[in-house]
Amino acid sequence: MVAQWWQQLLLVAMGGALGAVGRFWLGGVLLRQLGSGFPWGTLTVNLVGSFAAGFIAIWLEGRGPSALYWRAFLIVGVLGALTTYSALMLECLLYARSQRSGLMFGYLTITLVAGLALVWLGARVASGLKIT
Repeated sequence: MVAQWWQQLLLVAMGGALGAVGRFWLGGVLLRQLGSGFPWGTLTVNLVGSFAAGFIAIWLEGRGPSALYWRAFLIVGVLGALTTYSALMLECLLYARSQRSGLMFGYLTITLVAGLALVWLGARVASGLKIT
């Protein structure tokens, strides 16, 4: 039981490193391409992560004991580090403090509504696939 916990912890750490690097890389690419007027990087990783979380959660259903390890690596590790609620909230605070509250509410609405739609879509796509 203890060995299993340590294995999961290691998988979470490795996945977290990959997710954090992915977020850093994608945020930099979008910043260079689209500028700093809107937090495109955070929005993108949160939306991609929403779809991926829904897809992976359903895809792993019924996969046996190995699903526990894949969940630790992919959902908790990679997606946990890739997506970022704290950055979303900080960016909203910065918008509110800079008198851009309209943009803040738009950003929150897009993130929450699109994130919910994408987690649902990811789950539907995974349910529709017959992957063994």
